[in-house]
Amino acid sequence: MATQIQKCEAFARLHQSKTAWIIPNPWDVGSAKLLQGKGFKALATTSSGFAYTLGRADGEVSLEEKLQHCRALSAATDIPINADFENGYSEDIIDVVENIKRLAETGIAGFSIEDFSREHHQLYDFSEAVERVRIVVETVAELGAPLVLTARAESLLRGTDDLDDTIKRLQAFEAAGAHVLYAPGIKSLEQLRTVTASLDKPFNVLASFMPGISVTEFSECGANRISLGGALNFAAINPVLDASAEMIENGTFEWLGSRASGAAVAKLLKRSD
Repeated sequence: MATQIQKCEAFARLHQSKTAWIIPNPWDVGSAKLLQGKGFKALATTSSGFAYTLGRADGEVSLEEKLQHCRALSAATDIPINADFENGYSEDIIDVVENIKRLAETGIAGFSIEDFSREHHQLYDFSEAVERVRIVVETVAELGAPLVLTARAESLLRGTDDLDDTIKRLQAFEAAGAHVLYAPGIKSLEQLRTVTASLDKPFNVLASFMPGISVTEFSECGANRISLGGALNFAAINPVLDASAEMIENGTFEWLGSRASGAAVAKLLKRSD
């Protein structure tokens, strides 16, 4: 079983890759173990996917629930886990610092922090957003494990169609010391090239906004890490909806023919310590 420090070091090495790589987003322990079993080298939590497992919408998960989720995924897998830690679960930066210290104790190898207020449902103004990242960077430097910090600029995802502002924020987060940069909501390779050309740190792109693009194309446009957000979770839900419609509307069970093999799943769930 890899230690947390070993996972952090492995995660940092992945970000040194010259070509893009995929970090899929499991929503529970089972999906995390399946993805590890298929050969992925790191995983990232999804706030929307985890909220779904609790029967809630994105943004409705408590700090305690998120910490337990991260603890469970880290304990169940041997590869790095990156936590979607939203805005640090507090408007008060002092509380954010304490929350990050608790997050580090769950065994994760990295986490993301975003510039969007969960409480007020709006972006932090530029200076506050940068200051929050700066303080988080200082906190990470004092932790017992070398966690990889991803700073997220949320403007494109939250309805502010201003690529210049996004780049300005990312550059400031980079200058503040973030290890990885991320702007969910990029919708074209042209936008991606523009953003990555303005940065020196590894960049994470959200593939679900560009479903027709390959890993090679993302890589050629400067992306280092490719995540999926809640897309895998919702892709897994769709067969349940289709099967339900078939049973209710037709009274048939044709969907049984497309089930995953129980033996294959069981094999992927096994882990050698």
